[in-house]
Amino acid sequence: MRAAVLSLIVGLVAGGVGGVVGYQFASSGTGVVNALDVPAPAAVPAANLPAGSVERVAHQVIPSVVKLGVRGAMESDEGSGIVLSSDGLILTNNHVIAPAAHGGTVSAVLQDGRSVPVQLVGTAPSFDLAVARAEGVKDLTPAQLGNSSNVQVGQEVVAVGSPLGLSGTVTSGIISALDRPVRAGGEGSSQDTIFNAIQTDAAINPGNSGGPLTDMQGRVIGINSAIASLGSGNGGQAGSIGLGFAIPIDQARRIANELVHKGYATQAVLGVIIPSGRPEDGAAVVEQVTPGGPAANSGIHAGELVTKVDGRVIDSGDSLVAAVRSYTPGATITLTVKDSAGATRQVQVTLGSQRVGS
Repeated sequence: MRAAVLSLIVGLVAGGVGGVVGYQFASSGTGVVNALDVPAPAAVPAANLPAGSVERVAHQVIPSVVKLGVRGAMESDEGSGIVLSSDGLILTNNHVIAPAAHGGTVSAVLQDGRSVPVQLVGTAPSFDLAVARAEGVKDLTPAQLGNSSNVQVGQEVVAVGSPLGLSGTVTSGIISALDRPVRAGGEGSSQDTIFNAIQTDAAINPGNSGGPLTDMQGRVIGINSAIASLGSGNGGQAGSIGLGFAIPIDQARRIANELVHKGYATQAVLGVIIPSGRPEDGAAVVEQVTPGGPAANSGIHAGELVTKVDGRVIDSGDSLVAAVRSYTPGATITLTVKDSAGATRQVQVTLGSQRVGS
């Protein structure tokens, strides 16, 4: 009798559970949950994007970047530019606009899709920088310029530009190294085009040139200018291998100001001729000293080696050229110099000034 009562209770419970499950299936139709029937989540407002995120930086920086198209008599090019003023001043690389230097044309495609003509303001080839002005505009969004003297190796960065003509492209990475001597036209170019570069592993490709490298607050810390590449086997343009180089914004800001307000730029000079090669023991060999120049006035002689500039190790002629150009004309620096007998001394030199560009 007791067993029969227990069986009855179990049956009632089982019947109740089955009734609930049956009700659930009946109320939902098939009981299948389908992602296509679930409403899409609302978009996150720009103001609510996480601070310090790539999304936030992209939203802030993209409106201040333009795509440049250049048509010259013999060649054409594409690149990027950074908006400096609401009335159209644009900062870019000299090598981007170089094809239009002698009778060519430059146009800028703005982020709203407008294409406007651009006129050259001035160039500084030894820094690979140029300033131009977009015509007929007054409503552009200027970029926020940062401070490159504070950047650190390992710091996260974002690059924005128009690689291969794809405007508004955003890539991210880190600062890989600082104070890299780089030739704007590649290894085959002269020492006249050497600049002191920030190295990054953010993907940079042809067309990124002239665009910004920013910190995670959206402040421009460099102007993307060059890449190292393994080359391509079919004769086409080579792509990024994680070795990109940018001109520090502190230097670019000074040059841009001079081009806008003076029509030309200046660079610091030491007053020596330095071979580009690297001696077996490193350093930079002083081949000639300019009479009456800063180096001569400080007692530096031909045949001596410069091993450091303000504590920065100098391991080649290009390294010395890049280091000197990173200073403002008139700055006083300390060189570590080794003579032919191997004796080392420190020499203070006040750098001279040389006009460059137009």
